[in-house]
Amino acid sequence: MKTDIRYRFESSQVANRFVHVLKDWPVNQVKTRLFNGGNSVKVTYEYDESGFDYTSAELDDLAEQHGGKEV
Repeated sequence: MKTDIRYRFESSQVANRFVHVLKDWPVNQVKTRLFNGGNSVKVTYEYDESGFDYTSAELDDLAEQHGGKEV
């Protein structure tokens, strides 16, 4: 199952840093896309249905480290 999560950051520069970190992210294969003037990021990944999927929690923690909030 495909899952989409959107995060908003204070600037496009911070959003780009978040995207850059996700390029080599070891937790799960994710795809990213900047939108809303470049200060928001849409993250798409395949939800692991075999058990509890920690991907969403890990993404939330990483976004929070960059000052981002889920929208």
